[in-house]
Amino acid sequence: MIDKEIIRNKLYEEFIKPTNQKKNFIGIEIEIPIVNLDKKAVDFNVVHKVTDDFRNQFSDFKEDGIDYDDNIFSLKNPKTEDIMCYDCSYNNIEFAMGKEKDLFTINDRFCEYYSHVKESFEKYGHTLTGMGINPYRQYNLNQPIPSERYLMLYHHLKSFDNYSDVPIHFHKYPEYGMFSSASQVQLDVHKDDLIQTINVFSKIEPIKALLFSNSVLFGEDNDINCFRDALWEYSTHGVNPHNIGMYDVDFKDISELQSYLESLNIYCVMRDGAYINFPSMNILDYFQREYVRGEIYCNGNYREIDIRPSINDIKYVRPFKFINLTFRGTVEFRSVCTQPIRDSMCVAAFHLGLKDKLDELEQIIDNDDVLYHNGYTAGELRKLLVHDDIPAFINKQDLCKLSKDIVDLASQGLKERGIGEELFLNPLYVRIKKHTNPGSEIRKLIRKGINLEKIIRDYGNLNKII
Repeated sequence: MIDKEIIRNKLYEEFIKPTNQKKNFIGIEIEIPIVNLDKKAVDFNVVHKVTDDFRNQFSDFKEDGIDYDDNIFSLKNPKTEDIMCYDCSYNNIEFAMGKEKDLFTINDRFCEYYSHVKESFEKYGHTLTGMGINPYRQYNLNQPIPSERYLMLYHHLKSFDNYSDVPIHFHKYPEYGMFSSASQVQLDVHKDDLIQTINVFSKIEPIKALLFSNSVLFGEDNDINCFRDALWEYSTHGVNPHNIGMYDVDFKDISELQSYLESLNIYCVMRDGAYINFPSMNILDYFQREYVRGEIYCNGNYREIDIRPSINDIKYVRPFKFINLTFRGTVEFRSVCTQPIRDSMCVAAFHLGLKDKLDELEQIIDNDDVLYHNGYTAGELRKLLVHDDIPAFINKQDLCKLSKDIVDLASQGLKERGIGEELFLNPLYVRIKKHTNPGSEIRKLIRKGINLEKIIRDYGNLNKII
């Protein structure tokens, strides 16, 4: 048993203390579906050929992850810290860009990597596309990368039948990590600004749903523009709703944020380089146990194992909030779907522009009566705005004006940086003017009879705007 004060201090050390540094970097991760244009499963042999080709083309990248079959699933450039890897499965490629101080530098490198990889895939009848759910997911092999982390993750997601006493209806897609893709942004936020950043950015999640939704569950639920939210919420990650989605509380200070961290669940740890899964449980309950019984993967099978909790296991607490604190001292914004590739930088531009405009953003929210202050929490509003049909209590024109006011504020924040990054917000102004978002556009095009492959190719096109 570990004393609660020790746990609280360790949580502070891991999540809060790193934000004491005054830095101002940007990190971007973009996950992208791989599509076999023959309407067959993505050919993993093709994936491995493309990986080898990438390593030959970009010789500064070194092996960073090898799976149990001796295939590379991650390459890293030690100079820039850029990573080209596969996320959860070989159906999903990811470009995790090393931290930089401006978006142009990141965009240049991303465009170079993406163009090369897309061209390589197209030699084999495959392509990449900018969608939050793989449009050809029904053809794919839903197999995790045979590696320690991804086997553990899939094992956890498949374990939903083991939970009979939780007030949650699980969906039928435990493999969703193999077909859903996100665009994530990490920003350095100092401890002094941490509480306001979380509180204020949480309140604009409904607006982000309106602007960025782009995950249509093709063929099964074509009525929701952002199905990714439900995939996380109604999975084993959502056994404890504090581990996913919105905060829906206003924190008064760091102490309250620490209390929230204490409310999180833990479901895995490592021992001797191997992951061990166990039923998701609150971290305070976990540290009160002398032993916890879990499962460890060994030679193709799982066997039971008892482990003794260690205070260092806090590093394996894995919340998947829309706004996450990381061990690197950054705030990670992770509620946005992968965007059409030509618009990839608009996600980071939006968050970066608002980061130092918290007072003004809070004032916009406090003075609004179009969306907010109508009896709904921000979390409830987001659930409403992932649909096309706007509730009757919301005036559509006024909602567009509210969205534009927020994007204008982001643009002002970027202009004050004096680099010209505000041009990356242009796609958002187009969406506001047309009352649409990428997911809604997909559904409109499909209703018009536009061929899905044409949409796939269009959303995968990279037209550099600089």
